Amino acid sequence: MKTEIIKVDPENIDEKIMKYCGEKIREGKLVCFPTETVYGLGANALDEKAIEGIFTAKGRPQDNPLIVHIAGYDMLDDIVKTTQREEILLRKLSDRFWPGPLTLIVTKDESMSDVVTSGLNTVGVRYPSNSIAQTLINYANVPIAAPSANISGKPSPTKASHVIQDLTGKVDIIIDGGPCQVGLESTVLDIVSWPPIILRPGAVTQEDISEVVIEVSEHGWQKEVDKPRSPGMKYKHYAPNAKITIYKGEESKVASRIKEELKNANNLGLNAFVLASEETLCYYNKEKALSLGSRYNPLEQASRLYDCLRKFDELKADVVFAEAIENKGVGDAIMNRLYRAAGGRLISI
Repeated sequence: MKTEIIKVDPENIDEKIMKYCGEKIREGKLVCFPTETVYGLGANALDEKAIEGIFTAKGRPQDNPLIVHIAGYDMLDDIVKTTQREEILLRKLSDRFWPGPLTLIVTKDESMSDVVTSGLNTVGVRYPSNSIAQTLINYANVPIAAPSANISGKPSPTKASHVIQDLTGKVDIIIDGGPCQVGLESTVLDIVSWPPIILRPGAVTQEDISEVVIEVSEHGWQKEVDKPRSPGMKYKHYAPNAKITIYKGEESKVASRIKEELKNANNLGLNAFVLASEETLCYYNKEKALSLGSRYNPLEQASRLYDCLRKFDELKADVVFAEAIENKGVGDAIMNRLYRAAGGRLISI
């Protein structure tokens, strides 16, 4: 398959190009596009054959449901069949957080393909704030199902170069719309359950949601599930080729342990690196450490996480020793992704 790579300026969108890309979606083609969270691999959510192409291109397990993206409330009619309670919650939450990085799990309409929802009776819906994403959906004039535009299990793409590396030859079009602002996948909130439950943390935090819905809980993200109701719940995700181990504890003790592990790895001939914060880089050889950003700026750390994980692949790292992030607010979402990337290897000191 020949892949077209098309550059689009989000501040000056070429409507002719976006119309062309929207037509390709309607034709059943695969189009990768930027959102505020990560790049998405999009297909017409109402075209089952096109949706199957997403799973093939990514190598994605069939039991991992997709999120459907809209650019207007009228598009919900083809996707959802909400109960009265769900409708009230959907309106309250969407009024506050849409367009934006929040996915809502609601009861699906019978017409929504089981391929999209992995056989579940629910579907995840999101209204992205990225201008290119909105324009693409509007020109396609159909809801777009889109997981992250990467090989399944690998770090999610926050730059077009990441998508080009993973999916060239596997998709029809890659829209290069610059870097993603948030850099982590959306928060997923299940409003079919009561009280509503966060299935995947993201930039919209539990504290944010609690301002709209007083009662909200969070699925323990260290737990495995047999049948995920949301992406990011079951499989090892976001992982570079290197084996990652996370260390949690007092700063000086963590740094001491990591330096000891670095020495051991070097003695074994392994190419070892550290994922640290800006404040703790001083503990390590800077040629062997990447900064996730300031620990006082979790949004910066979120936006840099996947880029750092992909950088370890470029550096041909064998092992990575990572400092844990304080898991509150957006830090909870960062730790969720890092924990998945590490395959659950978290050591408390």
